Amino acid sequence: MTTLAHAAQVVDEAARTATAIPQFTENGPLGVEEAYAIQTLSLERRLARGEKLVGIKMGLTSRAKMVQVGVDEVIWGRLTDAMRLEEGGSLSHKRYVHPRIEPEIAFLMKRDLSGAASPAEALSAVEAIAPAMEVIDSRYRNFKFALPDVIADNSSSSGFVIGNWSRPDQDFSNLGMVMEVDGRPVQIGSSAAILGHPIRSLVAASRAAATIGGLKAGWIVLAGGATAAHPLSVGETVRTVVQNLGSVSISVGE
Repeated sequence: MTTLAHAAQVVDEAARTATAIPQFTENGPLGVEEAYAIQTLSLERRLARGEKLVGIKMGLTSRAKMVQVGVDEVIWGRLTDAMRLEEGGSLSHKRYVHPRIEPEIAFLMKRDLSGAASPAEALSAVEAIAPAMEVIDSRYRNFKFALPDVIADNSSSSGFVIGNWSRPDQDFSNLGMVMEVDGRPVQIGSSAAILGHPIRSLVAASRAAATIGGLKAGWIVLAGGATAAHPLSVGETVRTVVQNLGSVSISVGE
């Protein structure tokens, strides 16, 4: 536990100070269970500083993302209130090591959900859906890592921005999604890229969250990137437009 606690301190400080660190797996094997233990201990440090857990994110839910980072497993991480960014506002680039952004679908939970659930059962627990973007920022040098490294680093989750909420009783299985930078499309995809249907990501989130007491009413669940991520540069304005759901945007400051 001392070793895991030390690793949690290292990755937490790296995120807090926007400092690149070596991969943990450079120093020896790291199992997935150990990696999630590091993530948990790292989050506990953040909660002790006053942050509040507000949901979870699913990661590597599209083939594009799996190819981009060279892995083939769905993973998850935690969202805190300190990670939420203002829609239409700006983020500070210096808060991150090498930030990237990706288009997503977000769920707002209206009741608790935990363990095995069918898509219909999962959907019945949803209050609303919205267009969203997640800022990912691996703290590892040169943006290179193995799967356990990613998991230990909160599955690279660093920030998120949510657009307007819409009713969930609509077909969102195959909605067109366009991410623009300064009005120029940089990624074009579909919500179907998220495990074939975003609701499957919520089903996976319910299973994953069972280990931490389940998804809670009022939590936000990010379904996962529908396309590859875009590296952020100072001065850019990024907007994602989702068919039938509207748009969400953010600018990049110093």
